Amino acid sequence: MRTHYCGELNAALVDRTVTLCGWAHRRRDHGGVIFIDLRDREGLAQVVCNPDRGEAFATAERVRGEFVLRVTGKVRRRPEGSANPELRSGEIEVLAHEVEILNPAVPPPFQLDDENLSEITRLTHRVIDLRREPMQKNMRLRYRVAMAVRAYLDAHGFIDIETPMLTRSTPEGARDYLVPSRVHPGEFFALPQSPQLFKQLLMVAGFDRYYQIVKCFRDEDLRADRQPEFTQIDVETSFLDERAIQDLMEGLIRDVFRDVLGVELPNPFPRLAYAEAMARYGVDKPDLRIPLELIELTDLMRTVDFKVFRQAAALAGGRVAALKVSAELTRKEIDDLTPFVATYGAKGLAYIKVNDRSKIPEGLQSPIVKFLPADVLRQTLERTGAQNGDLIFFGADKAAVVNAALGALRVRMAQGKNLVEQGWRPLWVLDFPMFEWNEEGKRWSAMHHPFTAPKDGHDNLLESDPARALAKGYDMVLNGWEIGGGSIRIHRAEVQAKVFKALGISDEEARAKFGFLLDNLQYGAPPHGGIAFGLDRIVALMAGADSIRDVIAFPKTQRAQDLLVGAPSAVDEKQLRELGIRLREKPKA
Repeated sequence: MRTHYCGELNAALVDRTVTLCGWAHRRRDHGGVIFIDLRDREGLAQVVCNPDRGEAFATAERVRGEFVLRVTGKVRRRPEGSANPELRSGEIEVLAHEVEILNPAVPPPFQLDDENLSEITRLTHRVIDLRREPMQKNMRLRYRVAMAVRAYLDAHGFIDIETPMLTRSTPEGARDYLVPSRVHPGEFFALPQSPQLFKQLLMVAGFDRYYQIVKCFRDEDLRADRQPEFTQIDVETSFLDERAIQDLMEGLIRDVFRDVLGVELPNPFPRLAYAEAMARYGVDKPDLRIPLELIELTDLMRTVDFKVFRQAAALAGGRVAALKVSAELTRKEIDDLTPFVATYGAKGLAYIKVNDRSKIPEGLQSPIVKFLPADVLRQTLERTGAQNGDLIFFGADKAAVVNAALGALRVRMAQGKNLVEQGWRPLWVLDFPMFEWNEEGKRWSAMHHPFTAPKDGHDNLLESDPARALAKGYDMVLNGWEIGGGSIRIHRAEVQAKVFKALGISDEEARAKFGFLLDNLQYGAPPHGGIAFGLDRIVALMAGADSIRDVIAFPKTQRAQDLLVGAPSAVDEKQLRELGIRLREKPKA
């Protein structure tokens, strides 16, 4: 139906007759001459309709926004001074010979160039939203990223193998989405949170290098970088150690950024132990573009008169730390930070403003200065490197609270005071703890998942001191987003048994939940490991989007609803009876 895409027209086609198809993006009537900006997936082309082509002009008079058109005409240069350098086709226009309305359209719910649309409006009318240029670019960017991933993995000997969507419910950290079985009443499939167990089984099956770009499902609280269904680049290998897998996957991300954005990422990526990341940045996914760090003060504060600091320093697992900010803050801005850190569990936010660092304590402005000895104040200034005009914020509590509060404050200060540097700053975070303490359940839980292998020499700590056991786990972080996480897996049954015991999983429970994996690990399982990248997150970063919803064609809202199709929705009683299900609560109308 067409000879060219609108956005591909250029001066080389002058005097050629072309046929275009697309949507009427804009129609302008300039006193007898009608201009139509015709839009397709490649961009815009300006169509000129003159009255001397009576039939075409009459049709153009009927055209309105978003009508679907087919236009045949001659390419010509735009008059001098009217070229549009913002468009690929901006040097030329098409003088219409024929205009055909393939389908009229009712007025759209919003203008496609409206930049102040609410997310509810966009997601309710997602089809129209996807016509907008930014969304068209995002979807094509996503496609190019996926193709670059496939090309790299294919070139390195990986094969794409599908794994089941209907599988067994297993505890993997989040709630499963359950699917009732009609054939087996009262029994349920689960949608996979990841293909973790199946990709391990593929290694036992001898496939050596597997990958899949796959949908995963987690019924968890949502945020900007989470969706109930999301896409992973899932990778598993045999006979490679931690460093070899990391080098291979680092090469993948470097290739993708080079091929898609023309960006050269560092080679190699910086590497940071989990404990150091938490100590310096308060989070295990630090944004290295922010030149602020947490400074350790616990040892300094053990004997001070200020009770808040002294008690935190003496607390088992307690911490006192500082964050120096070189920026001007009003008193109101400082006061507003107290409720902000409170959301992370902090009971308050002490600070010192440095007016004259050569005069201690009179050159320091803060209610807490009188409680701190001069030598402690002096050492605090030295450790933080604070200069005149700087602010020093303090966190004092359990280390987890201090890290969360000051880590979040670090990001807020950098973003609010334009301290974030430009560019791409990837890193590996390594040597994660095997376990984290679940205060509610009063037991250990796996930090990555129960199949992560312990560091060499840490097997015995699984029983004697689980808190000190480190894992062969690793995350890839980019600009403050965790874009990938993986580990070396346990391939020996006796080590897996020790991990289950540390997690409080009995032999019977392990057999019931993971029997199919444990059985197959007995048949000569090779050493294996892998990683899963969040495709949505990678594309969102590359697109400069604030949310992964902007790089998913049909996403859910933060309440896990699809406003376009009206899902989830009630189903009729007949369907429920077939599945043997009776609702305890009637769905809301």
